[in-house]
Amino acid sequence: MARLREILEEAGFEDVRTHLQSGNVVLSSKAKPEETARACERLIEAEFGLEIDVVVRTPAELARVVERNALGHVATDPKRYQVSFLAGPLPAAAKRLLEEARQEPEELVFSGREIYAWHPKGVARSKLWARLAGRGLGATATARNWTTVTKLLEIAEE
Repeated sequence: MARLREILEEAGFEDVRTHLQSGNVVLSSKAKPEETARACERLIEAEFGLEIDVVVRTPAELARVVERNALGHVATDPKRYQVSFLAGPLPAAAKRLLEEARQEPEELVFSGREIYAWHPKGVARSKLWARLAGRGLGATATARNWTTVTKLLEIAEE
């Protein structure tokens, strides 16, 4: 993560901060979110040889995700409460597949470019989580648990 911070700073991004070791980056950019995502993808590929899809949210967008907290009324463990951030719209067929994969007592809410998912029994055996985490989702996405989502907002607001 230290080298990732360095290459982003060298590329002209400001206020670059990382959280954990899983690619969570908070930075300032004058570019549009889509342009920022593509620039980060190119930098990561050039430096590390990895083709990684990058999904960007502005601080205001992230604040709305936290404010919405679509499953906060049932999600009692933030590590089992996930938000998938989509780069674009999710095809209707993908939504149906996710709904079919959901097993009681799991919960699922589609909200714009986010999918909120509650996995009260964990993700290890969850068919829903397997679909959410897989490459066959139908849209570029990345998921974070609620603890990470709220921490990223905290960092973004510093």
